[in-house]
Amino acid sequence: MNKTIRRASVFCLLMVLALLVRATWVQAYEARALADDEHNRRNTIARYAHPLGDIIVAGSPVTGSKETQDDDLRYKRTYTDGELYASVTGYSSQAYGATQLEGIYGEVLDGTDTRLGSPADLLTGKRPDPGSVVTTIDPKVQKAAFEALGDDRGAAVAMDPETGRILGMVSTPSYDPSTVSGTTDGDAWQALLDDEDKPLLNRALRQPLPPGSTFKLVVAAAALENGLYGSVDEPTESPAPYTLPGTRTVLTNENASAPCEDATLRTALKYSCNNVFAKAAADLGQEKVKETADAFGFDTGKLDVPVRAATSVYPTGMDDAQTALTGIGQFEVTATPMQMAMVSAALANGGELAAPHMVSEVTGSGGAALRTYEDGDTERVVSPSTAEQLRSAMVTVVQEGTGTNARIDGAEVGGKTGTAQNGVDNGNTPYAWFTSYAKDDATGKQVAVAVVVEDSGAARSEVSGNGLAAPVAQKMMAAALGR
Repeated sequence: MNKTIRRASVFCLLMVLALLVRATWVQAYEARALADDEHNRRNTIARYAHPLGDIIVAGSPVTGSKETQDDDLRYKRTYTDGELYASVTGYSSQAYGATQLEGIYGEVLDGTDTRLGSPADLLTGKRPDPGSVVTTIDPKVQKAAFEALGDDRGAAVAMDPETGRILGMVSTPSYDPSTVSGTTDGDAWQALLDDEDKPLLNRALRQPLPPGSTFKLVVAAAALENGLYGSVDEPTESPAPYTLPGTRTVLTNENASAPCEDATLRTALKYSCNNVFAKAAADLGQEKVKETADAFGFDTGKLDVPVRAATSVYPTGMDDAQTALTGIGQFEVTATPMQMAMVSAALANGGELAAPHMVSEVTGSGGAALRTYEDGDTERVVSPSTAEQLRSAMVTVVQEGTGTNARIDGAEVGGKTGTAQNGVDNGNTPYAWFTSYAKDDATGKQVAVAVVVEDSGAARSEVSGNGLAAPVAQKMMAAALGR
């Protein structure tokens, strides 16, 4: 055989072998990755070829499916009271994917979860019917929060302190997921992206902000747990005003006439005395304050409810002056409303923090549970004595102090207000915070709540935790207690 022909034959043979190896590799090893690729349109076609399963609130679906005129994407997602529940459900869009519960439980809702199929389905190739996601949301609490926040930019979370069940989660301004569930919703999608108020952002879980004076509860807990003070009624020997350690900067109190000099923790919480908690943080040191903050859930890095919450942060590497500022929830301290609800919940539950969750179970099409999320998975945060004392002080805040707008007749209500600086030299509108708990001894019902109002359009002088956030919390707590 001619040498040139022989070389060409060998080369062609090698090319064929290479092609066979590549084809085998793609089919045997890369098939799963290609099938799961988000750009694989076949996945989208398969997902929307049938009606999706539902997300359930109080026994009723808040989602649905609607037949379209598209030959490929035969059904699209619909929502009942979409704006009300958007911060819970997220969206399921033929064009833009799925988020939150829609995304996390996508395989259950579209019927591709392997737990849904029966042996008969494997033999016949029949697609299993989709499952459902059952939430812990109380529609009365959800609606109370949504209506109370109204046009304000903010968020609210309510949870059962004993079980960890999330009873309400609202972020405003909201949006209707139905408007972006199809393939021709580009204008609506772009409008959401361009909106300066960021309606697609779940502020309840994903927007850590300076918590302001609500963080004083954490500092008070650290002071009691570490023996800095023997009780909430022991004088603290705190000068007013207070000069930050190592500086000439004087920290004043919002209410100049308040009895903050040498105030007890009860009085300091009642009047929100900056001097007491700045000094307490400096005296404790950042490590002890951080230890208590972390016990409440700060800096965990992984809080899934089951939607992943952003990390709430207590900073490190500070000097004494900076540590003092963290005592009033400033410097680089940040928290989500979910986190501050957890603080009140732990105190309301005798110092034990129940793991927050907003899904109780995932079921198959026949209602059988595929997975159940148990209540009451708790961790000890502070001692029962510390929790009892701080609850008592929080009740004083609501009955006599800065949180009077949270009162509910016939119920035990405790809380803490906060007004956090926003921007360089507090140049922007401050954030209004309120975290609280409520108990009804007659019925045994209880709830913990946190609310933040980022911007209500109110004049700067009218921004306060009691004025803006406490009324929202009051309505949520009243709804949870059935009042």
